[in-house]
Amino acid sequence: MRQEVIIGVERRRRWRDEEKLAILDEVGVNGASVSDVARAHDITRQHIYQWRQELKKKGLLEATAGSGVTFLPLVRPEPDGADERLAGDIEIRVANGRTLRCPSDLCSDNLLRLVRLLESV
Repeated sequence: MRQEVIIGVERRRRWRDEEKLAILDEVGVNGASVSDVARAHDITRQHIYQWRQELKKKGLLEATAGSGVTFLPLVRPEPDGADERLAGDIEIRVANGRTLRCPSDLCSDNLLRLVRLLESV
């Protein structure tokens, strides 16, 4: 029986936690999507999603990182006629630099869905 040995670069790579964190930090910078970052490092998008979960379980990544949203209380002044736009839409800038404009009376569940969608793009 003949056997053939192929010499070359091993495809499977080992990533240290520090390397994974550095790659995860690139998502959202200058609008970089998960696909963009994965392509740049010659990995699949699934690697990034798996690494997020893995590093969250290890306590190395905040539970809110990546897909988390923090709501802050907003005190809206009463419009005095000088600035009528206060009565209409609100504008939210998310971590990846995108802006969301929505009605000020939008329920928090729908707002959360919109922000998460925007963060994932």
